[in-house]
Amino acid sequence: MTDEVHIHTHGRIGHISLNRPKALHALTLDMCRAMSKALREWADDDGIEAVILDHAEGRGFCAGGDINLLRHSALNDDGRSGREFFYDEYQLNHQMFSYGKPIVAFMDGITMGGGVGIALPCKYRVATEHTRFAMPETGIGLFPDVGGGWHLSRLGGRLGQFLALTGARLDGAECQFAGLSTHYLPAEKLEEAKARIIDNPARIGGILSELSVTPPEARIEANCDRINKHFASDRFEDILASLEADDSDWAAKELATLRSKSPQTCKVALRQLADSAHLDSFADNMAMEYRIASRVLTRPDFAEGVRAVIVDKTNDPKWAPATPEGVSDELIDSIFAPLPAGEEWQPLG
Repeated sequence: MTDEVHIHTHGRIGHISLNRPKALHALTLDMCRAMSKALREWADDDGIEAVILDHAEGRGFCAGGDINLLRHSALNDDGRSGREFFYDEYQLNHQMFSYGKPIVAFMDGITMGGGVGIALPCKYRVATEHTRFAMPETGIGLFPDVGGGWHLSRLGGRLGQFLALTGARLDGAECQFAGLSTHYLPAEKLEEAKARIIDNPARIGGILSELSVTPPEARIEANCDRINKHFASDRFEDILASLEADDSDWAAKELATLRSKSPQTCKVALRQLADSAHLDSFADNMAMEYRIASRVLTRPDFAEGVRAVIVDKTNDPKWAPATPEGVSDELIDSIFAPLPAGEEWQPLG
């Protein structure tokens, strides 16, 4: 086990509490494996009825995966350790999605990337006024993985495509509006909610409903028609052209945002969501995303994006290819192609 995640039980409740506050509880390989091990044990334990997932301290629920580890892998071991991380992380995502006992995720704070991957598979997803939800991967040459293809493609209208491309942040009220959270609670009510769930695991839904409040107005609701119009196409060039033809301040802002993203991974994200929408199982989605991750990890944009945004903080990534037109259909096809025999992703046995 690892000190980076606290794992214990309270009566009939299993409790997983992320504990990397200085890194906003970003997931490491050891954390993923510790969580997966605990969930396996609790699945077979008749004394455990449900699981609580939260963070120990600090303002983040989970800011994502260990990006520095992934960049180091891309630069130093041809992606080997990065693929190992993705493989196990995706197994955890699928394990949670298919878990036989209810899991309650308390998304109280920053919930991004890998944090989304462990929150959205849960039966109960609690947002608060502190929730900040995003899938910002296109800004670092990655893509909205950890099940993002499945979850985002199943949101209303074209909201999922908008979130995948722009990395826009949603607050708790917007998460509730979009269906990303199941309940909206004031942060001050979370301890009461957890205590009552521990006392009566059979009443999780009722307890959360009793403590829920009406969230503030969801700001993104006012932009849904614009989003559905301008992000209607699965071709990145069409989306850019649609925004260019609109002289509103909103369109100009979103166009500038998209121009700063990796053209390669924007095209990857659109294909990912389009393909995922037609898949029958979450496992098939994760197998697809592992193929993408295995290729994108060692493409130039990832190491360069992390350098510019996270390491040097210069925010001047030099994408390759530099333009949407330079990202060929053949390149995208190669990123989605099956992996060699014996290298494909598999769920936990």
